Amino acid sequence: MTGRVRQAIEADIPEMMTLRLSVRENRLLDPSQVTAEDCRRYVTRGNMWVWDENGTLLGISAANGDTGWIWALFVRPEHEGRGIGRALYIAACDALIAAGFRTLRLSTDTDTRAARFYRAAGWREAGRTPEGELIFELDVSPT
Repeated sequence: MTGRVRQAIEADIPEMMTLRLSVRENRLLDPSQVTAEDCRRYVTRGNMWVWDENGTLLGISAANGDTGWIWALFVRPEHEGRGIGRALYIAACDALIAAGFRTLRLSTDTDTRAARFYRAAGWREAGRTPEGELIFELDVSPT
């Protein structure tokens, strides 16, 4: 791979918004559910990462350092299966662990590759969101 994970910057937000709307799974039925201002809050706190390949963003992840939740993890569909998502996943998990969380959380749609990925990575189902998404938890040990 020729790309790399780096901290997102405010200039990335328009491309991140486009990327978010390009995904096949966990699609936003209402694009106004996630705004540029939502992304800006994660970016300014240093809790959002991008996979940058020759100046093009191919994936994004974000973690909420206040709650221990992974807020976003998405890869452009035409670049799936290259390890980009896994690298961004590790960046988000590492940031939450460094912030002191010992239980990480996220939610995703049911019956998706994402849900299968999290189960295979050791996450356990811990309920559902009011919108019906699965809530997953992962217990991590202190380093």
